[in-house]
Amino acid sequence: MSLHIEAKRNEIAETVLISGDPLRAKYIATKMLSEVSCYNEVRGMLGYTGWYKGKRVSVQGTGMGIPSTAIYVHELIHEYGVKKIIRIGTCGALQPNLELGDIILAEAAYTDSSTHLLNHTSMDLASSGALDLLQQAKEAALDHSIITHHGIIFSTDTFYAEDMNRWDSWIKRGVLGIEMETSILYSLAAKNNIKALSILTVSDNLITKTTSTSKEREEVSLKMITLALEIA
Repeated sequence: MSLHIEAKRNEIAETVLISGDPLRAKYIATKMLSEVSCYNEVRGMLGYTGWYKGKRVSVQGTGMGIPSTAIYVHELIHEYGVKKIIRIGTCGALQPNLELGDIILAEAAYTDSSTHLLNHTSMDLASSGALDLLQQAKEAALDHSIITHHGIIFSTDTFYAEDMNRWDSWIKRGVLGIEMETSILYSLAAKNNIKALSILTVSDNLITKTTSTSKEREEVSLKMITLALEIA
């Protein structure tokens, strides 16, 4: 048991899918896994362990943002011996060709969070995901006829901002999308020598001004969930 997760050590698998929305974790557990047990309800951050195609997998809610994600990633690694973490979440697209429901495999993540400097020497350095997991995700996508985009994303600490042009330079640099968690996941994974990858579904597009509903974001893309479970 840790401060924020009430599971016993052997109740969490070595591979964990994390989601900012704990209801997404519940959705995956009830719809995609078998022999499921709930190991955590502390603060409403639901956690479950079950089986997928003979593989033992856990899914854990983390809450929104880098600080909350860092708490759960730290405890999963240090208190429960987790070796692989796959983030499944949503992002806002920064390129006009990205449509609602498109899947992004995040190769790396820039950030504006000062927590980045706890693990890196410069804000200009992007945190990278595990290359082997990225390749496995690409291969799984081909096997399941799932179209994916892969490239760099941006993890921000600020959801709302008054600067209407804050993303212009990142759009020009080809950054695919914005979310609020991947950078710290990749930094902590590298620091602790575990594997991590973020698989994201486009929930809105800041260029085309399109957006999905809250219900769609809750249940999110089955394509994304399938990719994550296939490489778990």
